[in-house]
Amino acid sequence: MNIQLKPETAELIQAYIATGHYTNADDVIIKALKLLSEWEKEYQEWERETHEKLAVGLAQIERGEVVNSDVIMPRLEAKIRIARENEK
Repeated sequence: MNIQLKPETAELIQAYIATGHYTNADDVIIKALKLLSEWEKEYQEWERETHEKLAVGLAQIERGEVVNSDVIMPRLEAKIRIARENEK
C-alpha cells in the first residue's frame, strides 16, 4: 500500500523516529493505530456505562425519586470546599 502523507504528518512521524523509540514510520503508525484502537474501546465502554447511568437516572425521575436542587447544591459546595482544603 502506498500512502501519500501531508508534509506536517511526515515531519511528525520523523520526529517520533528521531526520539529513538521507533526505528521507522511503520513502527510509529502501528503504535498510533494500537493506541487508537485502545482509546476507541475505552470510549465505547464509557459510552455504554453512561447510557446505563442515564437510563437509571431517568427511571428514578419517572418514579419521582428526585432531590430538590436547594438540598443538593449546599452539599456539593461543601464537598468542593473540603476537597480544596485537603489539597493544601
